[in-house]
Amino acid sequence: MEHVEVSASSKTYSVVIGEGLRFRLGEQLEKYVHSSISSILIITDSTVAELYLEEVKSGLTNYSDVVDFIIPSGEASKSFQNYYDIMTYSLEKGLDRHSLVIALGGGVVGDLAGFVASTYMRGIPFVQVPTTLLAHDSSVGGKVAINHPLGKNMIGAFHQPEAVIYDIETLQSMPEHEWRSGFAEVLKHGFIWDKELYQWLQDNIENFSVIKGEKAEQLLKKSISVKAEVVAEDEKETGIRAYLNFGHTLAHAIETELGYGKITHGEAVAIGMIFALKLSERVFQTNLNIQEIEEWFKTYLFRVTIPEGLTAGQLLETMKKDKKVHNGVIRMVLLKQIGVVEIKAVSEEDLLALLKEEVGEVQ
Repeated sequence: MEHVEVSASSKTYSVVIGEGLRFRLGEQLEKYVHSSISSILIITDSTVAELYLEEVKSGLTNYSDVVDFIIPSGEASKSFQNYYDIMTYSLEKGLDRHSLVIALGGGVVGDLAGFVASTYMRGIPFVQVPTTLLAHDSSVGGKVAINHPLGKNMIGAFHQPEAVIYDIETLQSMPEHEWRSGFAEVLKHGFIWDKELYQWLQDNIENFSVIKGEKAEQLLKKSISVKAEVVAEDEKETGIRAYLNFGHTLAHAIETELGYGKITHGEAVAIGMIFALKLSERVFQTNLNIQEIEEWFKTYLFRVTIPEGLTAGQLLETMKKDKKVHNGVIRMVLLKQIGVVEIKAVSEEDLLALLKEEVGEVQ
């Protein structure tokens, strides 16, 4: 079992990583939730519910009032309607300020459940119980949100969990595309912060089948530790936490323009990181060996080009709605070298020129 402590300015909490933790969740809550719990609402999705909901409930027998709400699987479930429906259900079930929300699932469930917890009766505690690799990133740091048709994660809050209980056995039920989606965020942490992690991934993770047991625990601890360090320095994204958005400006635009659920978040981030690396080379006049990185990405079957059917103009317009835009200027997270990051204002002309190259539009 591995343990990472997250020390944000508003709260310090634990990330516990191990096997079989879903069967002992009540024991973990008693250890890590430092307040009385009157009732528990488990929010999960249809896929995870079928696999793990009853097993999780079996580990909560020391709590008498446990209810659940199941949403459809997929990014489209991070919606106003599901948020409203869960709020209604919570009120009907009599949840109070001492109730606890458990987010059982991946990033979609974690974001939605966290936003419910952050706003129900002006905020109640919640615990993240991730079941995907992608959620190793989204479950730590307290950023919770729902989507709007005009932009991803545009309605949200900062609300830190009481704990993150990560049962690595649940990863083994993920389909291949979910492994890719989560692994992109692991790669991101190596690019922006930890060159040793970047090298460790190249040396140790030749494919996703090796991510289990001790190696899974090591990977998660290394990657979550990067997130924990960044959050400890900048909880509310006023400075270096924006580094975690490496690859995300274009990724969010791709997700928005394709329609939520047409591409996984991590697969869009992989495309966004390659784009950011190319832009970095132009801005800093440096060589980041992008061709080698693209070949490395392809060994995991990542797509490294912008999907067909998207135009440079529409992507740029959507990128201009990104939360990092300030006074109409797009600010991109760029790399000077592996592990060395800088946020730069980039002109629309330069962005459009590279976007046109990437989508194959005639100059």
